Amino acid sequence: VAEDVVLLQSGCLCCTVRGDLVEGMRDLFLKRVKGEVPEFGRVVIETTGLADPAPIIHTLMTDPLISSRYKLDGIVATIDAVNGDRTLDAQVEAVKQAAVADRLVLTKADIADPTRVEVLRARLRGLNPAAPIIPAAMGRIDPAAILDAGLFNKNAKVPDVARWLNEEAYAAHQAAQQGHHHHHDANRHDAHIQAFVFTAAQPVSWAALGFALELMISSKGENLLRIKGIVNARESAQPLAIHGVQHVFHPPVPLPGWPDDDHRTRIVFITRDLSRAMVEDLLKGVLSLEALN
Repeated sequence: VAEDVVLLQSGCLCCTVRGDLVEGMRDLFLKRVKGEVPEFGRVVIETTGLADPAPIIHTLMTDPLISSRYKLDGIVATIDAVNGDRTLDAQVEAVKQAAVADRLVLTKADIADPTRVEVLRARLRGLNPAAPIIPAAMGRIDPAAILDAGLFNKNAKVPDVARWLNEEAYAAHQAAQQGHHHHHDANRHDAHIQAFVFTAAQPVSWAALGFALELMISSKGENLLRIKGIVNARESAQPLAIHGVQHVFHPPVPLPGWPDDDHRTRIVFITRDLSRAMVEDLLKGVLSLEALN
């Protein structure tokens, strides 16, 4: 963290990470404990436009001190409504950012051509069906629109699984894809990204499912941009929330209960160069073998 941590009039702290992100966040936490900076409830990490989000998520999920003191609330990607299409065409990292985000903010939406904005919206929905697309007029949005995007809302008593998972958006996207046979340019970065939901109607063996996911992560981790889901495991009286990014898989989190009457296992996959058929074949194969045994 920079030598001087600046306290803004709004009450926010402003600092710059000059080196390792882990050291910066540790230092900020220790300053808070020592009373060197005021109490804070959130940390907003702003990256460069071409940053790969995976290493940052990896850090937040795997470092013992960071993961015990900070919780990932959500990932917000900003897309220039005027130049967004060209950026997505030119930069694979921009496509990855849009694909894994929990919220998509369209900047310059007030000055962009409305037709081009709708085309860009459709493209973003194809990359990330579940993320709300929020237009920013003159750079302004309601902060509440991008906060509390994760599973655990600090203001809620129970996890908001339905909002976090939002599998209906992926199901609707899959139905639309099946109804329209588009021929995408294979050289376009979007053509390499898929977003889909794996479901299992009956309770599954967590040992078998965990093995299948570990196998997938070890062999295809680079292609797994994001995994999140709710699992009905035979070994657990409570539903389990799971979350993973590329080679990192967070330990399953027992939830207080099911969000509704739907007790199916539902796992969202966002992949790059990894087909839905390959993922489903592996999961179904391992689960069916376990059932036979």
